[in-house]
Amino acid sequence: MTREDAQRVVQTFMQAIQQPSEGLNPQGFGGAMLGEAQLYFEYHSDNGELEASALIYKFRDAPKPGILEGFQAEEKAGTDTGGGKVDFEPENKSLFLSRSYASTPADASFKQDMEHLVQASMVWGDEVLDRVASRVFPS
Repeated sequence: MTREDAQRVVQTFMQAIQQPSEGLNPQGFGGAMLGEAQLYFEYHSDNGELEASALIYKFRDAPKPGILEGFQAEEKAGTDTGGGKVDFEPENKSLFLSRSYASTPADASFKQDMEHLVQASMVWGDEVLDRVASRVFPS
């Protein structure tokens, strides 16, 4: 996918959710708020992929031992990821559900994918987070 394709996909999505936007900034990043959910976009020019990431949780400090493994176990157990994968970004201490597109998706499919990803991230930020924390830090 070219940067122009990624830009168009993100802009079209933003218009569809009635949040007009430039899409991706000159560095290839973009984002949106969908209710309480935070959605981020990044175009990777090295491989031509558009990555979409829905925030699960932002840690104040590095996650305690066992937390990330607990989320990975939930993913392996088949908890709905909205089509994405568990993705921890150490530079901003944030946990996401992320999915990547190597080829340009149809606009309607991308919108559906983003809605599913965001819905799943909300469940992960609430129910799954509680489940993982109770296993890692039993009371």
